[in-house]
Amino acid sequence: MAASRPTPEAGVFDISTGTAELVHSVDGGWLLSVNGAQSSHIDPDRPDALDFEYMRQASAAIVDQYPDPATPLRVLHLGAAACALPRRLAHRYPQSRHVAVEIDAELARLAREWFDLPRAPRLRIRVGDAREVTESLREQTRDVVMRDAFSASVTPGHLTTVEFTRAVQRVLVPGGLYIANCGDRRDLASVRSEVSTIADVFANVELISDPSMFKGRRSGNIVVVAGDGDLPESAALERALRADPEPSRLMTGRDAAAFGSGKIRRDEASE
Repeated sequence: MAASRPTPEAGVFDISTGTAELVHSVDGGWLLSVNGAQSSHIDPDRPDALDFEYMRQASAAIVDQYPDPATPLRVLHLGAAACALPRRLAHRYPQSRHVAVEIDAELARLAREWFDLPRAPRLRIRVGDAREVTESLREQTRDVVMRDAFSASVTPGHLTTVEFTRAVQRVLVPGGLYIANCGDRRDLASVRSEVSTIADVFANVELISDPSMFKGRRSGNIVVVAGDGDLPESAALERALRADPEPSRLMTGRDAAAFGSGKIRRDEASE
């Protein structure tokens, strides 16, 4: 007999780092907020669905780089919450393997309890600090590293430095992708510094966001895609980004490099 699917219940729950709130949304999915910040959205009936704009942008870049669904991708997700993106990619790439790193042990347990997530070895949830886990991995063992770790609305400083970025580069295979979700205010000071830092390590960078974010007209997220090989920048990707319910722009080449005009971040300054 097949196991029954988990049935989440709305409410506020104590977790290791504070509180998590689960709300049943009008579309039939579930919205998870951690310490007041929206962190994941899961639709139990649609494993390929992504409600958050930046997750759709990151997924589109990965699919453009690896168009064959039979590709046995190895993906490291730094920041897990409800594992919406690992769930979508595991559905898109049935032969893929995912490790999602979550610092909050109770949140990791609840995500497994609430949602019908892929089981190991397809998806492992590892409790720990994202940097410590990254530095513990063998070199050239991941095709993609996705950084989506936040404390409230800010990426922890030790995950934004040159030293950390080099650790990511070490675990990536040649031609692999580092994707970082960068949140920022309208002044864009933080993300410009992040782009400058990532570009100091990787040969190539590109950026994905909506045009108003690039112009500093609102706060929000910019997705940084980096690597030492060719990056996903096909016409098909640009069409997909424009056709999204929240259309976005792909910034490449000199424009992306010039966007990184901030100060390079180093460990001694992040402590």
